[in-house]
Amino acid sequence: MAVKSGDLVRAVREKLENSLESQASDSRFPPYIFETKGEVVQVRGDYALIKFGQMPAPNVWLRMDQLEPFK
Repeated sequence: MAVKSGDLVRAVREKLENSLESQASDSRFPPYIFETKGEVVQVRGDYALIKFGQMPAPNVWLRMDQLEPFK
């Protein structure tokens, strides 16, 4: 998936749960990253900085293959 700034996305649970990123940090991901829309703020290499604006939450870097368009 080609991701660019301004796109609305959400995380794909199956791709994120057993990833290197989940092993390197707390593997209890908040439900909102899978259920609500996030906006791509910045793209750097294979990663995108996602801002979830529906509630106060920190921005998060995710690999682009762990994202899908929000519908």
